[in-house]
Amino acid sequence: MTRRRLLLLLLVLLLALQLRLWNGSGSWEQIVSLRREIGEQQQHNTSLRQRNDRLLGEVHSLKNNLDSIEERARNDMGLIREDETFYLIIEDSP
Repeated sequence: MTRRRLLLLLLVLLLALQLRLWNGSGSWEQIVSLRREIGEQQQHNTSLRQRNDRLLGEVHSLKNNLDSIEERARNDMGLIREDETFYLIIEDSP
């Protein structure tokens, strides 16, 4: 009788551990999901790093290159020099 109870107890314990392995906290499913999220976050971080590098290059260029400042002023702010003439060409829409 004691062997039977011990065997039954061990089977119940094994089932409980299997359930936790497949469904509970720290299960295989959760591990796979977390690995997938880590991969997505790494891709996002890589794109942000590239963007930061590009912006850092722009900042460096603006600090050290007067042509960059002039180009930015012309394109973004519409500024012109004193000795230049500005022409605005407006096309008729059909």
